[in-house]
Amino acid sequence: MGIKESELVREFLHNPHTACDLSVAKKQEYRETIKRLLVERDAVLVAHYYTDPELQSLAEESGGCVSDSLEMARFGSRHSASTLIVAGVRFMGETAKILSPEKRVFMPTLEATCSLDIGCPADEFYAFCDQHPDHTVVVYANTSAAVKARADWVVTSSIALKVVEHLSDRGEKILWAPDKHLGQYVADQTGAEMLMWDGACIVHEEFKASGIEKLKHVHPDAAVLVHPESPKAVVEMADVVGSTSQLIAAASELSNETFIVATDRGIFYKLQQAAPGKSFLVAPTGGEGATCRSCAYCPWMAMNSLENLVELLEKSPQSDALISNEIIVESAIANRAVPPLQRMLDFGQKHS
Repeated sequence: MGIKESELVREFLHNPHTACDLSVAKKQEYRETIKRLLVERDAVLVAHYYTDPELQSLAEESGGCVSDSLEMARFGSRHSASTLIVAGVRFMGETAKILSPEKRVFMPTLEATCSLDIGCPADEFYAFCDQHPDHTVVVYANTSAAVKARADWVVTSSIALKVVEHLSDRGEKILWAPDKHLGQYVADQTGAEMLMWDGACIVHEEFKASGIEKLKHVHPDAAVLVHPESPKAVVEMADVVGSTSQLIAAASELSNETFIVATDRGIFYKLQQAAPGKSFLVAPTGGEGATCRSCAYCPWMAMNSLENLVELLEKSPQSDALISNEIIVESAIANRAVPPLQRMLDFGQKHS
Protein backbone atom coordinates (compact mmCIF):
# COMPACT_ATOMS: atom_id res chain seq x y z
CA MET A 1 0.00 0.00 0.00
CA GLY A 2 1.06 3.60 -0.50
CA ILE A 3 2.84 5.43 -3.29
CA LYS A 4 6.13 4.11 -4.57
CA GLU A 5 8.21 7.17 -5.44
CA SER A 6 9.31 7.04 -9.05
CA GLU A 7 12.51 8.61 -10.25
CA LEU A 8 10.37 11.28 -11.92
CA VAL A 9 8.65 12.24 -8.67
CA ARG A 10 11.99 12.28 -6.88
CA GLU A 11 13.42 14.52 -9.59
CA PHE A 12 10.48 16.92 -9.24
CA LEU A 13 10.91 17.02 -5.49
CA HIS A 14 14.58 17.89 -5.58
CA ASN A 15 14.24 20.44 -8.35
CA PRO A 16 11.46 22.70 -7.03
CA HIS A 17 9.53 24.89 -9.41
CA THR A 18 10.53 28.37 -10.27
CA ALA A 19 7.97 30.78 -11.61
CA CYS A 20 8.23 31.57 -15.30
CA ASP A 21 10.27 34.65 -15.97
CA LEU A 22 7.37 37.02 -16.40
CA SER A 23 7.99 40.73 -16.38
CA VAL A 24 6.20 42.85 -13.81
CA ALA A 25 4.13 44.34 -16.62
CA LYS A 26 3.14 40.91 -17.94
CA LYS A 27 2.15 39.68 -14.49
CA GLN A 28 0.00 42.75 -14.00
CA GLU A 29 -1.60 42.23 -17.41
CA TYR A 30 -2.46 38.65 -16.49
CA ARG A 31 -3.81 39.67 -13.11
CA GLU A 32 -6.10 42.33 -14.54
CA THR A 33 -7.32 39.95 -17.24
CA ILE A 34 -8.08 37.25 -14.67
CA LYS A 35 -9.97 39.63 -12.39
CA ARG A 36 -12.06 40.87 -15.32
CA LEU A 37 -12.84 37.36 -16.54
CA LEU A 38 -13.76 36.13 -13.06
CA VAL A 39 -16.46 38.81 -12.96
CA GLU A 40 -17.64 38.04 -16.49
CA ARG A 41 -17.85 34.30 -15.73
CA ASP A 42 -19.55 34.82 -12.33
CA ALA A 43 -16.61 32.89 -10.89
CA VAL A 44 -14.62 33.04 -7.68
CA LEU A 45 -11.00 31.94 -7.17
CA VAL A 46 -10.23 29.65 -4.23
CA ALA A 47 -6.51 29.05 -3.61
CA HIS A 48 -4.62 26.83 -1.19
CA TYR A 49 -1.82 28.10 1.04
CA TYR A 50 0.70 26.01 -0.93
CA THR A 51 0.06 27.63 -4.31
CA ASP A 52 2.20 30.38 -5.81
CA PRO A 53 1.98 33.67 -3.86
CA GLU A 54 0.86 35.36 -7.09
CA LEU A 55 -2.27 33.22 -7.06
CA GLN A 56 -2.85 33.69 -3.35
CA SER A 57 -2.71 37.47 -3.60
CA LEU A 58 -4.91 37.39 -6.69
CA ALA A 59 -7.55 35.34 -4.87
CA GLU A 60 -7.55 37.88 -2.04
CA GLU A 61 -7.76 40.88 -4.38
CA SER A 62 -10.62 39.39 -6.40
CA GLY A 63 -12.84 38.53 -3.42
CA GLY A 64 -11.89 34.87 -3.30
CA CYS A 65 -10.33 32.77 -0.58
CA VAL A 66 -6.85 31.64 0.48
CA SER A 67 -7.04 28.90 3.07
CA ASP A 68 -6.56 25.29 4.06
CA SER A 69 -8.69 22.58 2.50
CA LEU A 70 -11.38 22.74 5.20
CA GLU A 71 -12.04 26.44 4.73
CA MET A 72 -11.79 26.04 0.94
CA ALA A 73 -14.65 23.54 1.18
CA ARG A 74 -16.69 25.82 3.41
CA PHE A 75 -16.07 28.92 1.32
CA GLY A 76 -16.97 27.32 -1.99
CA SER A 77 -20.20 25.83 -0.70
CA ARG A 78 -21.52 29.10 0.72
CA HIS A 79 -20.33 31.56 -1.95
CA SER A 80 -22.94 32.90 -4.36
CA ALA A 81 -20.79 32.52 -7.51
CA SER A 82 -22.09 29.99 -10.04
CA THR A 83 -18.54 28.90 -10.91
CA LEU A 84 -15.65 27.92 -8.65
CA ILE A 85 -12.03 28.09 -9.80
CA VAL A 86 -9.90 25.91 -7.50
CA ALA A 87 -6.15 26.54 -7.46
CA GLY A 88 -4.75 23.57 -5.60
CA VAL A 89 -4.76 19.84 -6.25
CA ARG A 90 -7.44 17.63 -7.68
CA PHE A 91 -8.99 16.29 -4.48
CA MET A 92 -9.77 19.90 -3.50
CA GLY A 93 -11.64 20.44 -6.76
CA GLU A 94 -13.55 17.19 -6.26
CA THR A 95 -14.53 18.18 -2.74
CA ALA A 96 -15.74 21.56 -3.98
CA LYS A 97 -17.87 19.86 -6.64
CA ILE A 98 -19.36 17.33 -4.23
CA LEU A 99 -20.40 20.06 -1.80
CA SER A 100 -21.61 22.40 -4.58
CA PRO A 101 -23.12 20.07 -7.21
CA GLU A 102 -25.12 22.90 -8.76
CA LYS A 103 -21.95 24.85 -9.57
CA ARG A 104 -19.37 24.31 -12.26
CA VAL A 105 -15.92 23.69 -10.82
CA PHE A 106 -12.72 24.18 -12.79
CA MET A 107 -9.00 23.94 -12.10
CA PRO A 108 -6.08 25.51 -14.00
CA THR A 109 -4.95 21.92 -14.66
CA LEU A 110 -6.47 18.58 -13.72
CA GLU A 111 -3.00 17.05 -13.70
CA ALA A 112 -2.33 18.61 -10.28
CA THR A 113 -2.79 15.71 -7.90
CA CYS A 114 -1.35 14.56 -4.56
CA SER A 115 0.96 11.71 -3.53
CA LEU A 116 -1.46 10.75 -0.75
CA ASP A 117 -4.31 10.52 -3.24
CA ILE A 118 -2.22 8.52 -5.73
CA GLY A 119 -1.01 6.23 -2.97
CA CYS A 120 -4.52 5.23 -1.90
CA PRO A 121 -6.26 3.64 -4.93
CA ALA A 122 -9.98 3.17 -4.35
CA ASP A 123 -10.10 -0.54 -5.22
CA GLU A 124 -7.25 -1.43 -2.85
CA PHE A 125 -8.68 0.77 -0.14
CA TYR A 126 -12.16 -0.77 -0.43
CA ALA A 127 -10.64 -4.24 -0.06
CA PHE A 128 -8.68 -3.08 3.00
CA CYS A 129 -11.85 -1.70 4.59
CA ASP A 130 -13.77 -4.90 3.82
CA GLN A 131 -11.14 -6.87 5.76
CA HIS A 132 -11.90 -4.78 8.88
CA PRO A 133 -15.68 -4.28 8.98
CA ASP A 134 -15.67 -3.54 12.73
CA HIS A 135 -13.63 -0.33 12.26
CA THR A 136 -14.91 3.21 11.72
CA VAL A 137 -13.33 4.47 8.50
CA VAL A 138 -11.71 7.90 8.82
CA VAL A 139 -9.97 9.32 5.78
CA TYR A 140 -7.87 12.42 5.41
CA ALA A 141 -9.16 15.04 2.97
CA ASN A 142 -6.16 14.31 0.70
CA THR A 143 -7.97 11.45 -1.03
CA SER A 144 -10.09 10.91 -4.11
CA ALA A 145 -13.86 11.28 -4.17
CA ALA A 146 -14.14 7.50 -4.50
CA VAL A 147 -12.13 6.93 -1.31
CA LYS A 148 -14.20 9.52 0.54
CA ALA A 149 -17.31 7.67 -0.60
CA ARG A 150 -16.16 4.61 1.37
CA ALA A 151 -15.50 6.61 4.56
CA ASP A 152 -17.57 7.21 7.66
CA TRP A 153 -15.69 10.44 8.35
CA VAL A 154 -13.49 12.80 6.37
CA VAL A 155 -11.06 14.99 8.33
CA THR A 156 -8.50 17.68 7.67
CA SER A 157 -5.36 18.10 9.75
CA SER A 158 -7.03 20.97 11.62
CA ILE A 159 -9.76 18.77 13.12
CA ALA A 160 -8.27 15.25 12.94
CA LEU A 161 -7.33 15.17 16.63
CA LYS A 162 -10.75 16.28 17.84
CA VAL A 163 -12.64 13.90 15.55
CA VAL A 164 -10.55 10.86 16.49
CA GLU A 165 -10.72 11.74 20.17
CA HIS A 166 -14.51 12.00 19.85
CA LEU A 167 -14.74 8.59 18.17
CA SER A 168 -12.29 6.98 20.57
CA ASP A 169 -14.26 8.24 23.56
CA ARG A 170 -17.24 6.38 22.10
CA GLY A 171 -15.18 3.17 22.05
CA GLU A 172 -14.81 3.00 18.28
CA LYS A 173 -11.84 1.35 16.59
CA ILE A 174 -10.52 3.44 13.71
CA LEU A 175 -9.27 2.55 10.27
CA TRP A 176 -7.18 5.53 9.15
CA ALA A 177 -6.00 6.52 5.68
CA PRO A 178 -3.87 7.50 3.97
CA ASP A 179 -1.10 9.48 5.76
CA LYS A 180 0.74 7.24 8.22
CA HIS A 181 2.67 10.12 9.81
CA LEU A 182 -0.43 12.19 10.54
CA GLY A 183 -2.16 9.00 11.69
CA GLN A 184 0.69 8.18 14.06
CA TYR A 185 0.62 11.71 15.48
CA VAL A 186 -3.13 11.47 16.07
CA ALA A 187 -2.79 8.04 17.69
CA ASP A 188 0.01 9.25 19.96
CA GLN A 189 -1.96 12.29 21.05
CA THR A 190 -5.32 10.59 21.59
CA GLY A 191 -4.40 7.04 22.55
CA ALA A 192 -6.96 5.82 20.02
CA GLU A 193 -6.79 2.33 18.54
CA MET A 194 -5.97 3.02 14.89
CA LEU A 195 -5.27 0.72 11.97
CA MET A 196 -3.08 2.62 9.47
CA TRP A 197 -2.92 2.73 5.70
CA ASP A 198 0.69 3.04 4.55
CA GLY A 199 0.82 6.41 2.77
CA ALA A 200 2.92 9.57 3.03
CA CYS A 201 3.28 13.03 1.52
CA ILE A 202 6.40 13.22 -0.67
CA VAL A 203 7.10 16.76 0.54
CA HIS A 204 6.64 16.39 4.29
CA GLU A 205 8.34 12.99 4.46
CA GLU A 206 11.55 14.65 3.27
CA PHE A 207 12.00 16.87 6.34
CA LYS A 208 14.96 15.77 8.46
CA ALA A 209 15.20 16.05 12.23
CA SER A 210 18.99 16.18 12.00
CA GLY A 211 18.80 19.16 9.66
CA ILE A 212 16.40 21.01 11.94
CA GLU A 213 18.70 20.32 14.89
CA LYS A 214 21.65 21.84 13.04
CA LEU A 215 19.58 24.86 12.03
CA LYS A 216 18.54 25.31 15.67
CA HIS A 217 22.21 25.58 16.64
CA VAL A 218 22.51 28.55 14.28
CA HIS A 219 19.16 30.03 15.38
CA PRO A 220 18.72 28.87 19.01
CA ASP A 221 15.79 31.22 19.67
CA ALA A 222 13.79 30.03 16.67
CA ALA A 223 10.50 28.23 17.23
CA VAL A 224 9.91 25.12 15.15
CA LEU A 225 6.55 24.89 13.34
CA VAL A 226 5.72 21.43 11.98
CA HIS A 227 2.85 20.04 9.94
CA PRO A 228 1.87 16.60 11.30
CA GLU A 229 2.32 14.94 7.90
CA SER A 230 6.02 15.04 8.80
CA PRO A 231 7.91 12.04 10.24
CA LYS A 232 7.66 11.43 13.97
CA ALA A 233 11.26 12.50 14.66
CA VAL A 234 10.51 15.89 13.11
CA VAL A 235 7.20 16.25 14.96
CA GLU A 236 8.98 15.58 18.25
CA MET A 237 11.23 18.61 17.64
CA ALA A 238 8.30 20.98 17.16
CA ASP A 239 7.27 23.85 19.38
CA VAL A 240 3.94 23.82 17.55
CA VAL A 241 2.41 20.99 15.54
CA GLY A 242 -0.62 21.87 13.48
CA SER A 243 -2.44 22.38 10.22
CA THR A 244 -1.48 25.17 7.86
CA SER A 245 -3.99 27.57 9.43
CA GLN A 246 -2.85 26.61 12.93
CA LEU A 247 0.81 27.21 12.05
CA ILE A 248 -0.02 30.63 10.64
CA ALA A 249 -1.86 31.52 13.85
CA ALA A 250 1.08 30.31 15.94
CA ALA A 251 3.53 32.55 14.07
CA SER A 252 1.39 35.52 14.98
CA GLU A 253 0.78 34.52 18.59
CA LEU A 254 4.26 33.38 19.68
CA SER A 255 6.80 35.95 20.80
CA ASN A 256 9.67 34.38 18.80
CA GLU A 257 11.15 36.50 16.04
CA THR A 258 12.43 33.56 13.98
CA PHE A 259 10.68 30.34 12.92
CA ILE A 260 11.86 27.11 11.31
CA VAL A 261 8.96 25.86 9.22
CA ALA A 262 8.45 22.22 8.24
CA THR A 263 5.77 22.39 5.59
CA ASP A 264 5.45 23.51 1.97
CA ARG A 265 7.08 26.92 1.57
CA GLY A 266 4.02 28.28 -0.23
CA ILE A 267 2.75 29.00 3.28
CA PHE A 268 5.36 31.75 3.69
CA TYR A 269 3.09 34.24 1.89
CA LYS A 270 0.46 34.03 4.65
CA LEU A 271 3.05 33.63 7.43
CA GLN A 272 4.61 36.94 6.46
CA GLN A 273 1.19 38.57 6.32
CA ALA A 274 0.28 37.24 9.75
CA ALA A 275 3.61 38.12 11.37
CA PRO A 276 5.25 41.00 9.46
CA GLY A 277 8.82 41.64 10.50
CA LYS A 278 9.44 38.08 11.65
CA SER A 279 11.84 35.69 9.89
CA PHE A 280 10.87 32.31 8.46
CA LEU A 281 13.34 29.58 7.53
CA VAL A 282 12.53 26.48 5.51
CA ALA A 283 13.27 23.31 7.45
CA PRO A 284 16.01 21.24 5.74
CA THR A 285 14.84 18.35 3.61
CA GLY A 286 17.65 16.92 1.52
CA GLY A 287 20.22 15.67 4.03
CA GLU A 288 23.97 15.67 3.64
CA GLY A 289 25.21 15.92 0.07
CA ALA A 290 21.78 16.53 -1.48
CA THR A 291 21.48 18.94 -4.39
CA CYS A 292 18.49 20.58 -2.72
CA ARG A 293 18.89 21.42 0.96
CA SER A 294 15.41 22.89 1.43
CA CYS A 295 13.09 21.90 -1.41
CA ALA A 296 9.76 21.94 0.42
CA TYR A 297 7.66 22.41 -2.70
CA CYS A 298 4.79 20.23 -3.86
CA PRO A 299 5.37 19.65 -7.59
CA TRP A 300 1.64 19.39 -8.23
CA MET A 301 0.72 22.60 -6.41
CA ALA A 302 3.37 24.26 -8.58
CA MET A 303 1.36 23.35 -11.69
CA ASN A 304 -1.08 26.18 -10.89
CA SER A 305 0.06 29.43 -12.50
CA LEU A 306 -1.11 32.79 -13.78
CA GLU A 307 -0.57 31.51 -17.32
CA ASN A 308 -2.81 28.46 -17.16
CA LEU A 309 -5.40 30.37 -15.13
CA VAL A 310 -5.63 32.94 -17.93
CA GLU A 311 -5.84 30.15 -20.51
CA LEU A 312 -8.68 28.53 -18.57
CA LEU A 313 -10.73 31.70 -18.22
CA GLU A 314 -10.23 32.77 -21.82
CA LYS A 315 -11.85 29.59 -23.13
CA SER A 316 -15.39 30.05 -24.33
CA PRO A 317 -18.01 28.76 -21.87
CA GLN A 318 -19.41 26.67 -24.76
CA SER A 319 -16.00 25.32 -25.80
CA ASP A 320 -15.28 21.60 -25.65
CA ALA A 321 -11.74 22.59 -24.62
CA LEU A 322 -13.13 23.94 -21.36
CA ILE A 323 -14.22 20.44 -20.38
CA SER A 324 -10.57 19.42 -20.04
CA ASN A 325 -10.38 21.68 -16.98
CA GLU A 326 -13.73 20.83 -15.41
CA ILE A 327 -14.16 18.67 -12.33
CA ILE A 328 -16.77 15.98 -12.88
CA VAL A 329 -17.70 13.55 -10.10
CA GLU A 330 -20.05 10.62 -10.79
CA SER A 331 -23.33 11.22 -9.00
CA ALA A 332 -23.28 7.82 -7.27
CA ILE A 333 -19.85 8.53 -5.80
CA ALA A 334 -20.73 12.11 -4.94
CA ASN A 335 -23.91 11.06 -3.12
CA ARG A 336 -21.97 8.58 -0.97
CA ALA A 337 -19.22 11.11 -0.24
CA VAL A 338 -21.58 13.84 0.98
CA PRO A 339 -22.37 12.38 4.45
CA PRO A 340 -18.73 11.97 5.65
CA LEU A 341 -17.83 15.38 4.20
CA GLN A 342 -20.84 17.00 5.83
CA ARG A 343 -19.86 15.42 9.15
CA MET A 344 -16.46 17.10 8.74
CA LEU A 345 -18.03 20.49 8.06
CA ASP A 346 -20.57 20.21 10.86
CA PHE A 347 -17.96 19.01 13.36
CA GLY A 348 -15.54 21.71 12.31
CA GLN A 349 -18.22 24.39 12.69
CA LYS A 350 -19.18 23.13 16.14
CA HIS A 351 -15.59 22.93 17.40
CA SER A 352 -14.09 25.99 15.69
